[in-house]
Amino acid sequence: MIRIQQLKLPISHTEEQLKQKIAKMLRVPVAEIKLYKIRKQSIDARKKQEVSYVYTVDVQVPGEEKLLKKLKSNYISLAKDEIYDFPESGTQQLKNRPVIIGSGPAGLFCGYLLAQHGYKPVIIERGRCVEERQKDVETFWKTNVLDTRSNVQFGEGGAGTFSDGKLNTLVKDVKGRNKKVLDIFISHGAPEKISYVNKPHIGTDILIKVVADMRRQIEEWGGKYLFETCVTDVSVENGSVSGVVCRNERDGSSCNIPAEAVVLAIGHSARDTFEMLLERKVPMEAKSFAVGMRVEHPQQMISENQYGEAAASILPAASYKLTANLENGRGVYSFCMCPGGYVVNASSEEGRLAVNGMSYSGRNGKNANSAIIVTVTPEDFGGEGPLSGVAFQRKLEERAYELGNGMVPQQLFGDFEKGKISEAYGAFSSELKGNHTFGALHTLFPKEITESFIQGMHSFAKRIPDFDRKDAILSGVESRTSSPVRIPRDENFESSLKGLYPCGEGAGYAGGIMSAAMDGMKIAEEIVRRYKVPDAE
Repeated sequence: MIRIQQLKLPISHTEEQLKQKIAKMLRVPVAEIKLYKIRKQSIDARKKQEVSYVYTVDVQVPGEEKLLKKLKSNYISLAKDEIYDFPESGTQQLKNRPVIIGSGPAGLFCGYLLAQHGYKPVIIERGRCVEERQKDVETFWKTNVLDTRSNVQFGEGGAGTFSDGKLNTLVKDVKGRNKKVLDIFISHGAPEKISYVNKPHIGTDILIKVVADMRRQIEEWGGKYLFETCVTDVSVENGSVSGVVCRNERDGSSCNIPAEAVVLAIGHSARDTFEMLLERKVPMEAKSFAVGMRVEHPQQMISENQYGEAAASILPAASYKLTANLENGRGVYSFCMCPGGYVVNASSEEGRLAVNGMSYSGRNGKNANSAIIVTVTPEDFGGEGPLSGVAFQRKLEERAYELGNGMVPQQLFGDFEKGKISEAYGAFSSELKGNHTFGALHTLFPKEITESFIQGMHSFAKRIPDFDRKDAILSGVESRTSSPVRIPRDENFESSLKGLYPCGEGAGYAGGIMSAAMDGMKIAEEIVRRYKVPDAE
């Protein structure tokens, strides 16, 4: 097939117009186009009066090689794709099934590939299956009664299940893993457009169904899920993992599961598991991350700024990405921006409160929201040791809980600057899942972080006019932006405790659904490359 890049059309174009433009660029009649497939679709909004879609398209026409020689265009070439190549099985004996701790994107995709190739993994998840988890989360948002086992952080699908469901990544992918992840999602119910739109997203409503369908496929291949089961210890023999100790969260009973390959895909909020690993002397280190607040604006304001008024009424809800480097050395940036989305209470521990953002697939909420966050380093944590970042997070979350008396504390940006508790919303209201109230968010952070947040907001107003509007709605605290620890691993992806494979976001090797899924794939590849398919049932 021939690949055409930089094919531009008005945003209101028809399918026939796309075919005509393909034919024009190839200098062939439309009738000669046997097949075409969109590989990429993005929006060029640099000129607000001429907003356009920009395509990369693969086309099948007669005499392709001869045609390519004749065209001699930098935008037209032979179509090439990176093909994902899964390794052959190794020769080392694997006496027991691989065990995967956690069923977020890293654990899910590791388990999917292992199950597909006959390794029948055991996937241990402290929370509930995604169908039950959805009910638990919605109940929490209505009643403010937290289930610490099943919430926005814990349960099948991981924290990303209740997010915008972004499927883009900054990871350089030369192995075809990115495309493989998207193909697997599509085969389990995700819309095909995620394979080509720029900055694809899937939405919480669709992601829930996809995750459940992937689980059913894993089980059909012989994989096993243990829900409401928390790993409380790892068994060690001669410096290597020999199994895991689990507690059934329903009845409190314990069990031992033998395993010489254990994938640690626990996510960024499994703080008790971090503590257990530290006691087991598994090396880990505190790492930098970022903290801040969710900020809401009217989605119409964002879309009109990004696209112009006319195009904003036609195109999907617009997103943004903002960064600022301050004179004090800190970075301030937008994170997990949710067009047409909702702020959500994302707490997972009693007496502590954290927020996140999420969107449904339609992104049709009235507001845009994003975390606006400030970088923090181990020097900010006020403690020592690998878990000092966890203690820092918990302190902020306890303070947020106090400020809202158990509800999400909010404050208008103008009042935040003045140090005044807000009394009412301005020109627009909050779109928040969970109970909320006004509180003194200006007292939440250390002074330098507060000042950095304010400077960042004013800096971003130079990019998006009125971003620092006085009635922008702040919700706190956004503290779970990434893992506060890193668990070192060697070139074979193992910890110094052999047989233990730190994986995904919780171990410090990913940030978001796609990079976590791809990291899970790497671990599956390594296990298969080393071991034969286990005999044990």
